[in-house]
Amino acid sequence: MRHSAEAGGEFRLRDVAVAAYAPATLFGLAEGAMLPVIALSAFERGASASIAALIAASLGIGAFVTNIPSGILATRIGERRSMLLAAQLTVVGLVLCILKLGTGPGSLAAYGFGVLLIGAAASVYNLARQSYLTEMVPPLMRARALSTLGGTMRVGVFIGPFLGAGAAKLWGLSGPYFVSIAAILAAGAIVHRVPDLELSEQYRQAAAQVTTRGVLKQHWRLFATLGTGILLLSAIRQTRQVVIPLWASHIGLSPATISLIYGAAGAVDAITFYPAGKVMDVRGRRWVAVPSVVVMGISFMLMPLTSGPVTLALVAMVMGFGNGIGSGIVMTLGADTSPAIGRPTFLGIWRELSDGGSGIGPVILSAATAIAGLATGILLSGGIGFAAAVALWAWIPRRVGVGASTAGRRPAELTGTLTDPDAT
Repeated sequence: MRHSAEAGGEFRLRDVAVAAYAPATLFGLAEGAMLPVIALSAFERGASASIAALIAASLGIGAFVTNIPSGILATRIGERRSMLLAAQLTVVGLVLCILKLGTGPGSLAAYGFGVLLIGAAASVYNLARQSYLTEMVPPLMRARALSTLGGTMRVGVFIGPFLGAGAAKLWGLSGPYFVSIAAILAAGAIVHRVPDLELSEQYRQAAAQVTTRGVLKQHWRLFATLGTGILLLSAIRQTRQVVIPLWASHIGLSPATISLIYGAAGAVDAITFYPAGKVMDVRGRRWVAVPSVVVMGISFMLMPLTSGPVTLALVAMVMGFGNGIGSGIVMTLGADTSPAIGRPTFLGIWRELSDGGSGIGPVILSAATAIAGLATGILLSGGIGFAAAVALWAWIPRRVGVGASTAGRRPAELTGTLTDPDAT
């Protein structure tokens, strides 16, 4: 199935619902099912607290080190085949997580490698699905499509722990991994039936010449400017997941109360993704990106003023609203600014900036807290949101450029893309 930019008015999101959103929900469900038991599974194999934390972090590490190779892979073999490969690698990783080789270094190493492999496979899948959907959807509906993609993933992550908990009661700690395998196999079956994108021979030849170094050289100004805004946005997004339980514990709330507050913030986050995408398509990306980080920055500034469950819950929901209205913004801006040829390679670098920010944000909070206390650390982290707002306002393109057109894989328009180096 293909489209043209000119036919954008005839396109409907439900045209790609099964191809894009069903696998995304299932991948999210698989992740959500296993996340709560990673540390517990490591402890079962004899890990110390520090080793268990390292293994849990292996999901992010696997994704970070694989982003750029994932882009190269999708450029070479195509998005659909990349998603199928990611499903296969995820199943292998989950099987390694289920295998119990006793306790000790060997068992922990096998388990840790399984978690690392799952993180790497997630990078391959996430990048390929973003590139695939960018090609399928006309630019006039791109933000809605990508914000919905992010939203369906969140729905899956939300449902996963509940199914995993039920499976754990039946089969112990292996249960959640069985849920994850079932979800991944279902996602793989759907992707297997999804049509390939049409690739002309001219496109294949051009894609074969794409290199990471070449993409960096051509787009370094964009990565240094708008990429900085993406890094800052990702930093405050990731930090928000840490500050709520930290401050709640600081003011003496119980674990049950903390969970309810966190859940309320997540619910607000999850229900705002589609309206945000529509605003981005109709009014422009700035109308969502800048308010998103400003609202999150304000909520950080208000958090140290809270002293009980009600006020903290209100601030947490404001924080969830700020993050929710920005659903899909990183993917949308990456799609807007990516070249038609070599798009997956570009997006691999783009995701590296995003993941780098996700890693830096909590580190800044931790360092500031160690030096000046938790309240000061939260305030400093809030300042990152305002810095992100300035960067995004200054560097978000005012319109979707020619190079962002999804028609780059159609032979009739391929030549123009190849001969216009300023198109992006």
